[in-house]
Amino acid sequence: MTTYIIAYLATLVFFLVVDMVWLAGIAKKIYGRQLGSLMTRNIRWGAAGVFYALYILGAVIFAIRPAVEAQSLMTGLTLGALYGFFCYMTYDLTNLATLKGWPEKLIWIDIPWGTVLTGSAALFGTWVAMFFVG
Repeated sequence: MTTYIIAYLATLVFFLVVDMVWLAGIAKKIYGRQLGSLMTRNIRWGAAGVFYALYILGAVIFAIRPAVEAQSLMTGLTLGALYGFFCYMTYDLTNLATLKGWPEKLIWIDIPWGTVLTGSAALFGTWVAMFFVG
């Protein structure tokens, strides 16, 4: 259990740092231009916190735990990338299907981003769990 708590915390920190750099830097202008008035001026930190906490829990359950059990960094990367792909794809395609004016261009940015970010975070979490915890 301790292994997965440490993996969770390491993955959460990695994910948050990289995602914040992405959101504050590159993505802020892209999303602002694409979403315009749909974007809020005040981030709802509670909702964001719940997302990050639960999303990383999912990465631990569906990617990191199987990778640690298999003692395979590649499993962590692959399952993490797949988890990210399916989660971000679900979000983006649901928005495209149901929201008036959701820009199609965003799916070509957001889905690859979620895939790469989650795969990298799961790889890092797997590495921490395997090499620092055992």
